[in-house]
Amino acid sequence: MFTGLIEEVGRITSIKDISGKRRITVAAKELTRELKIGDSIAVSGVCLTAVEVNPDSFGADLAAETWVRTSFSRITEGAVVNLELPLKADGRMGGHMVQGHVDGAGKFLGLEPIAGAQDFWLHIEIPAELEKYVVFKGSIAIEGISLTVARLEGTNLAIAIIPHTCEMTNLGSLKPGDPVNIETDIVAKYLEKWMSRGEAGPGLSKEKLMAQGF
Repeated sequence: MFTGLIEEVGRITSIKDISGKRRITVAAKELTRELKIGDSIAVSGVCLTAVEVNPDSFGADLAAETWVRTSFSRITEGAVVNLELPLKADGRMGGHMVQGHVDGAGKFLGLEPIAGAQDFWLHIEIPAELEKYVVFKGSIAIEGISLTVARLEGTNLAIAIIPHTCEMTNLGSLKPGDPVNIETDIVAKYLEKWMSRGEAGPGLSKEKLMAQGF
């Protein structure tokens, strides 16, 4: 499990086809100190397994499905990616629960400076099928970053971003139209399943959940 708090920004140094899979090599100097072959690592929100580890880089394999269904479809050598190691059992829980299981690729619409502030509005369009899992002030992971929805209009989201987030992630490298990895809050998915089976229970009726924005 991850938290959506980015620990390092890496850079794709190579993409190679190996036995029908793509192997990416990511330059990273900090997290490779802890990373071992076989360990999980979130790369722009996608949970991958390290198959090569060097002092200043690591390699991971991408299945064809992962390549097609995530923002990796746009990456080229030199692309910037967000990195996070799994949460340690004795670690402090920040951000929110992020599995590294991407639900789909959204679209980066742009970063808009907020008038009278140093912050930005991050504008994202999400796939229509994910809209039901997103709520005002709810958590969402975009490119592996734990964020909070500030405005929601159909499939268009607006999220307030502080300068630190822009500086410490790959958001500043994105261009309008670029695909971005989206992982919605897992709690919403479980609630949907319970309600569809009539398992909400007396304290979690469908009407009460809907009244609370679920």
